[in-house]
Amino acid sequence: MARFLLQAPLVVGAKKLKAGTTIADSVGNALPGDLVWTGLTSSTVNGQMNPLDGAATTMKNASVWAGVPMPCSISGANSIDG
Repeated sequence: MARFLLQAPLVVGAKKLKAGTTIADSVGNALPGDLVWTGLTSSTVNGQMNPLDGAATTMKNASVWAGVPMPCSISGANSIDG
């Protein structure tokens, strides 16, 4: 199970996901309301994705963003759907 909370907008394909969106790596790992991104791996994680479980923490620690501090808040502009 790998779930992340977006602290900043993220573009996946042609869709812009707003900050505050919760994403999961598979349908089986998603909770109600999560967006599923099957391309979510340690190579697609970014520094603005807050891990919500152990698998997500492991995934982020295996990325180039390991150890990067998370922002403390989400701005209103980043919370707008696009």
